[in-house]
Amino acid sequence: MDGQIIRAEYSDIMQKSYIDYAMSVIISRALPDVRDGLKPVQRRTLYDMYELGIRYDRPYRKCARIVGDTMGKFHPHGDSSIYEALVVMAQDFKKGMTLVDGHGNFGSIEGDGAAAMRYTEARLEKVTQDAFLADLDKDVVDFGPNFDETEREPLVLPVRIPNLLVNGADGIAVGMVTSIPPHNLAEVIDAVKAMIRNNKITTEGLMKYVKGPDFPTGGVIVNQDELPAIYETGQGKIRIRGRVELEKAKGGKERLVITEIPYTMIGANIGKFLNDIAALIETKKTTDIVDISNQSSKEGIRIVLELRKGADVERLQNLLYKKTRLEDTFGVNMLAVADGRPETLGLRQILEYHVDFQFELATRKYQNLLEKEEKKKEIQEGLIRACDVIDLIIEILRGSKSRDQVKACLVEGVTDGIKFRSEKSKKLAAKLLFTEAQANAILDMRLYRLIGLEVEVLMKEHETTLANITRYKDILNNYGSMAAVIIKELDAFKREFCRPRRTAIENAEEIVLEEQKIEEMPVVFLMDRFGYVRTIDEATYERNKDAADAEQRFVIHCLNTDRVCVFTDAGKQHLLKVLDVPFGKFRDKGTPVDNLCNYDSAQENFVAVMALNDIRDTVLTFVTRQAMVKQVEGCEFDVSKRTIAATKLQDGDAVLAVHAAHEQAHLVLATKAGYFLRFPAAEIPIKKKTAIGVRGMKLGAGDEIAAVYWLEGGECPEVTFADKPVHINRLRIGSRDSKGSKAR
Repeated sequence: MDGQIIRAEYSDIMQKSYIDYAMSVIISRALPDVRDGLKPVQRRTLYDMYELGIRYDRPYRKCARIVGDTMGKFHPHGDSSIYEALVVMAQDFKKGMTLVDGHGNFGSIEGDGAAAMRYTEARLEKVTQDAFLADLDKDVVDFGPNFDETEREPLVLPVRIPNLLVNGADGIAVGMVTSIPPHNLAEVIDAVKAMIRNNKITTEGLMKYVKGPDFPTGGVIVNQDELPAIYETGQGKIRIRGRVELEKAKGGKERLVITEIPYTMIGANIGKFLNDIAALIETKKTTDIVDISNQSSKEGIRIVLELRKGADVERLQNLLYKKTRLEDTFGVNMLAVADGRPETLGLRQILEYHVDFQFELATRKYQNLLEKEEKKKEIQEGLIRACDVIDLIIEILRGSKSRDQVKACLVEGVTDGIKFRSEKSKKLAAKLLFTEAQANAILDMRLYRLIGLEVEVLMKEHETTLANITRYKDILNNYGSMAAVIIKELDAFKREFCRPRRTAIENAEEIVLEEQKIEEMPVVFLMDRFGYVRTIDEATYERNKDAADAEQRFVIHCLNTDRVCVFTDAGKQHLLKVLDVPFGKFRDKGTPVDNLCNYDSAQENFVAVMALNDIRDTVLTFVTRQAMVKQVEGCEFDVSKRTIAATKLQDGDAVLAVHAAHEQAHLVLATKAGYFLRFPAAEIPIKKKTAIGVRGMKLGAGDEIAAVYWLEGGECPEVTFADKPVHINRLRIGSRDSKGSKAR
């Protein structure tokens, strides 16, 4: 076959392809449908379990069987996404109402993952079967082909409760994200009933029933006044606090027990929360906690903080709310697929879509039932009429040669070829005129149906059928009747599946934490050649002065409220709070400076360490290997950021020295080739820290600065170069940007 070359702009093809991909992710993967509150993977998994017969009252089946069947029939996107969706639907700490009954290790609230799918088992929950999958056989929802058109799957499940609100949802699509909190089933059902009775009800009116989110982890929502705006727009932030109880301990001591946590803390954040408490203790932000223990179990959360006697409990609680995730924010963005497109919905809009969906389901259900009852009525009327003329029908049967001949006689009154006992019978037979369905039922009727009692049963069934038809027509033709049916079903679900609210809702003032005043005291900051830092008191330093000066690379006298500037050869300044540095004994190892700032030992090396209070009112001189020099006012390094660029460097250059010196000092630069240049520090211009600086010395080809010396008084430093002593103070004073003299 001849090929056809289509010329097109590459950018147009890429744009169209990306838009198609984005819409596929949005509609078919990441966002839930507003009608059933399910993502496609969840819907397909539940439907597959229903098709496999894994009902709530039947034995569990291996999850691997469910995942494999779902992937092979409906969701060809990998087993991990299917199993993850299955696991989440079984986790009661993530869902307001679990949809899958899991058997085995399905993970924990502390972030432990579920066991492999070959070990775990599952089946449907009763609520899933009753409220999500019932009536699938009554043509209440549309079905479509699966990915390879070998199976058919429901495009939406006939969910009878507002699952989008009850279980919430979270997902990340292309350029958009959904985050819907779970709610209490009883409250949401009451809101649906109110919406059915008054379709003009406002969000404020609905919130008389839906008080707010109801998280499975409990906790306390503390910004109640902001909820109406969140539910009106579908967007906002909910502040949640964990629940803390005070218990008495032995010896007059007390303990704080955290029994409920914010919904956002589930998973690895519980471990982070414990680490944050430990950090508060290590940094002396609190001295009231003497021990931490996590006693959580299947019965619930129990994190115990043992307190010292006389602890300030109220301040400690405020500290935990302010400095840890015991108070956290849940970002609400109620985005769902509505009418085939993503839309951010408020509470009223979600319930409107749900109510419309319920009426659509009920209409299709009762239309289907009405059709069945009318067909049943037709057959029943035929059988009742047949019982009245049963002798004639038997005469037709005995006088006919085939089923078709009998059927033609019963339906069309054709009597040709049929032997009758009399002409009267023939005339009566020609007037029977049953419908085709009635004729088939008569021909299939068994003789025992002619018993008197069976005829009475048939008459009663016919009366029931007529009553059903009347009822179904009333439901279909009257809004009030259909609304009553829907409300009755909702009440049944509420009675059987509702549970008490877990999350309290209130208004609480913003936590204002008054920092405890730290007693200011002088300390000595020590950093060894491996980059381990610690602080000791001055008395300890004086007792170990010789050892400290010999063993430590940097020894800085400062205050415990001060900050320390660490300059590196990469031209960076790392700022450390002295309070963050561990305080202890002289022989303590300390902690790596990497843990206290953004220092990267693989990319940079220490050049100088200074106390910020010592350099704030001075001028710092920078010298690089390529002989670039400049002076920078110390106040430029008093910043809030932990890491900044202290100077700008040329390609391949590195900072060699940073020094605070007075204007009368002399600077001596020594190169690898043995050239020395001495010149007054006053010749170095003052620049901004973002500047490269000026040239301090002319270098020969391949040469670079190897050492920097300072002459600030009457000292007579001596260095060794090429195994010969060089007296620095005897060097001739030159000028900046000259070549200098070679050592002899």
